[in-house]
Amino acid sequence: MGLRRTSWMHFSALCRRAPLSTAPAAREQPAAGPGAEPVCGPAETARPPVPAVDFGNTQEAYRSRRSWELARSLLVLSLCASPALLARHEQLLHLARKLLGQRLFNTLMKMTFYGQFVAGEDQESIRPLIQHNRAFGVGSILDYGVEEDLTPEEAERTEMESCSSALERDGCGVSKREKQFQAHRAFGDRRDGVTSARTYFYASEAKCDSHMETFLHCIEASGGASEDGFSAIKLTALGRPQFLLQFSDMLTKWRRFFHHVAAEQGKAGLAAVDTKLEVAALQESVVKMGIASRAEIEDWFTAETLGVSGTLDLLDWCSLIDSRTELSRHLVVPNMQTGRLEPLLSQFTEEEERQMTRMLQRMDVLAKKANQVGVRLMVDAEQTYFQPAISRLTLEMQRRFNVERPLIFNTFQCYLRDAYDNVILDVELARREGWCFGAKLVRGAYMAQERARALEVGYEDPINPTYEATSAVYHRCLDYVLEELKHNARAAVMVASHNEDTVRFTLRSASQLRPSILQRLSGHQWLVTEVCTGQPARGGMEELGLHPADRQVYFGQLLGMCDHISFPLGQAGFPVYKYVPYGPVMEVLPYLSRRALENSGVMKGAQRERQLLWQELKRRLCTRSLFHQPA
Repeated sequence: MGLRRTSWMHFSALCRRAPLSTAPAAREQPAAGPGAEPVCGPAETARPPVPAVDFGNTQEAYRSRRSWELARSLLVLSLCASPALLARHEQLLHLARKLLGQRLFNTLMKMTFYGQFVAGEDQESIRPLIQHNRAFGVGSILDYGVEEDLTPEEAERTEMESCSSALERDGCGVSKREKQFQAHRAFGDRRDGVTSARTYFYASEAKCDSHMETFLHCIEASGGASEDGFSAIKLTALGRPQFLLQFSDMLTKWRRFFHHVAAEQGKAGLAAVDTKLEVAALQESVVKMGIASRAEIEDWFTAETLGVSGTLDLLDWCSLIDSRTELSRHLVVPNMQTGRLEPLLSQFTEEEERQMTRMLQRMDVLAKKANQVGVRLMVDAEQTYFQPAISRLTLEMQRRFNVERPLIFNTFQCYLRDAYDNVILDVELARREGWCFGAKLVRGAYMAQERARALEVGYEDPINPTYEATSAVYHRCLDYVLEELKHNARAAVMVASHNEDTVRFTLRSASQLRPSILQRLSGHQWLVTEVCTGQPARGGMEELGLHPADRQVYFGQLLGMCDHISFPLGQAGFPVYKYVPYGPVMEVLPYLSRRALENSGVMKGAQRERQLLWQELKRRLCTRSLFHQPA
């Protein structure tokens, strides 16, 4: 097969052909940021105040649950708190299946772990649960929980094959990607050390089409379940991870080149959004490096593309690797070790190029279906070696589909050191280009794996040093996004967290928070706020003018976890959703194993949940209401 050099210009053309691509022309509108006038806001009418939410009122929190369901939750969460049981849970499940037989084993699972964390076997059987939760103000995000039951050896072999190019597999070429963006056999099984995220391995193009069909069914079902539904997808399910690695490597090198030039201009250490390059000095650097001649670069930096400031920031810089600029033909950067200029993208075979195009087309099909049925589509975050490409591809979808409202949501993992910079840059880009910002904020699901990989492979640990530091970043990102929502009624955020303090932080006013710890991360200092938990949460969203009826701030938790957070929010009128997994018992066992492990990892928070469950059971016993029927 012939080889092709794939430039970013060619990739952008593939996006259009998919079609999935270039940004619409920016529309004239006031800048939507802190201090700006509100944009496209709803008509000001008298509305009731934001309702108070009390997460400690067990009678209200568990009004939707029968007593036997509370007892099951208490049992399952207590079992998840036992290190001895969790260490041997796979052997115990195998033994139970052997002793009981398949039918009795399925019944046992449905009475315990499966019944707690999984809604049912198919979309028809889960409908009563969805309708029941909706009656109590809680929506559903359908999630087909079936995973391939690969052995670690099979997963490793599959990953190594799908993350390498044809040349690398044939031994005819050496990867020029940085080691962070190369496949490493020791971490071939991406499930290892991951608790709360599903893992997909590339098997074939037909399998990717099958994953796309599953996502389509979930989108259609979510559209039928509510008028403001959500669905979630993973890009590793839609194509070869090799492409995500290569694009991530390219984007990271391009961004690092920007900071290298900034350091040469004496601007090292500034926040990403505040770093601006002097265009005249940059042109000199480009000529000296031999990237292009002075005559070739005359039209690269013009008032039409960069404005009249004589400087360009990181967003301007990233826009240069777009099919609209001549610089795309010169997509090379200096290798800091060898000093040589190297192309950003590796060579693709014709077959690899077709596979890449199919991946973009699948994304386009899902986005169009979501738009058609009115479902918001959340693109899940994944490992850091895939994430730059995932974020860029999500950005391309947002440019195209987030014109009137935030249809596509990008996910920001706040355990990453650069999470805050990434949030700021995406908000600023949405302002400049005139599309609607949509984000889901999570802490992150790959911490143990990411840390181990960085140490073993030999690159900087991308994770914040402590859980407290991650919470500080989460709250800082949330503060910034909420302030954006205050001035921009077309932006939205999903607060995806099981942390009660984080939910309180979202609801409460800044005056009700007290400064506690000073953290230094990435060269910046800020106050970490500690949430006071002594009284019912109220005021924060109201002070910012963010009423639940505006449907700008959403909340999300997993089915079977933190009902004492989800249902009080839903019953008070806040838009809140449960991730609702479904699938046959045996095929969702890998998912159930992760749920048990995740609960063991968050047992400090789950301890309060167990206390509340026990408190409500005792209350019902004392008030002779054990046979409570939800109404």
